[in-house]
Amino acid sequence: MKEDRPFAPTMARLREAGLRPTRQRLALGRLLFDGGDRHVTAEALHEEAQRAGVSVSLATVYNTLHQFTAASLLREVVVDSARTYFDTNVSDHHHFFVEKSGHLMDIDGEKIAITGLPEAPEGTSFARVDVIVRLQGEPRG
Repeated sequence: MKEDRPFAPTMARLREAGLRPTRQRLALGRLLFDGGDRHVTAEALHEEAQRAGVSVSLATVYNTLHQFTAASLLREVVVDSARTYFDTNVSDHHHFFVEKSGHLMDIDGEKIAITGLPEAPEGTSFARVDVIVRLQGEPRG
């Protein structure tokens, strides 16, 4: 068995998105995409990479996350000016944000109805509407 086989799905995903599969992109992509949908901060991914033996700087993690977002592999969720998450679920959906713990959870896009939006200014159109429902306390279960 070839050593690079575990990276094959990530390599294919990067190539389909038009990104060159560099060592760092492959390693970070595998951490991001091999475990199902998740929300991650750059700092948390950097720590995870270090624990996995991936030698990569925090700046490279940030750059890679932004490249993945620009290629539509991730969705950036800005909770506030100090907290940005990157979401591997790029489908139409919204989020619960638990203020105390910083935990972010998906809300099915069909569970929230957006009505009464103003007309977009001339020459523009809506890209998407993000709803973040902020929660107090901690969810049970």
